[in-house]
Amino acid sequence: MSLDQAQVRRIAHLARLEIGDAEAEHYAKELSRILDLVEQMNAVDTTGVAPMAHPNDAGLRLREDAVTETDQREKFLKIAPAAEAGLYLVPKVIE
Repeated sequence: MSLDQAQVRRIAHLARLEIGDAEAEHYAKELSRILDLVEQMNAVDTTGVAPMAHPNDAGLRLREDAVTETDQREKFLKIAPAAEAGLYLVPKVIE
């Protein structure tokens, strides 16, 4: 589907947008490309494909929950500027 400048100006008027002649020509080309893409997607046969509300509705593949790193907590607590009872101490920020 191809849009001309008059149709683009009409769309701009309905959207309460002010566009010039050069912009109308540019938007006519861009909107025509978008509509061509929509026509191309509509041409795809989707019979038997269930509609989805969101692409994440498909199940996520889960990996095994396994520990992959060694415990280095004590090492990091030793090099911290201030630590007490296994916790990092930081300066008071909010009074």
